[in-house]
Amino acid sequence: MNPMISEAAREFAAQLARQFGRDAELAKRLADAQRRLERANHRLWWGLHPDGLTAVYAEHPTVVEAALAQNRSEVLGAPDPLAALQQVHHSTRTAFTDYQTAAEQRRQLAADVGETIRQFVDALIAAGWSEQQARDANVHQLALTNENTDRRS
Repeated sequence: MNPMISEAAREFAAQLARQFGRDAELAKRLADAQRRLERANHRLWWGLHPDGLTAVYAEHPTVVEAALAQNRSEVLGAPDPLAALQQVHHSTRTAFTDYQTAAEQRRQLAADVGETIRQFVDALIAAGWSEQQARDANVHQLALTNENTDRRS
């Protein structure tokens, strides 16, 4: 059985639960930006010019024809190839910026989580928990206990 849980420890648990939720949101944003980067990259790759495919696959017409059959040009096949290239460029730049922003926010959040965990563990130890008990504490359960206490008040 665990010792008493101080109000400070409950608050830190609730803060950690919110931070964990924020981390999950940032992970989704990173995954979304990565998918958009991959999509933009595929649009460019599949848009290779036949002369480029000839250089990659050799000059034999049969090899080039087979390569062309697998490498349909989304960009070059567009009604306005320049506009399609500009769109891919914009998509790549936007996705990369979104990825960098989410990664930086996640890095900053990780530092905040580390500090909150230290404060949480310190608060539990001050309330009589052993360090191992504090480290093994279920943050989400303590956060829910805090929410239930707030609702009854």
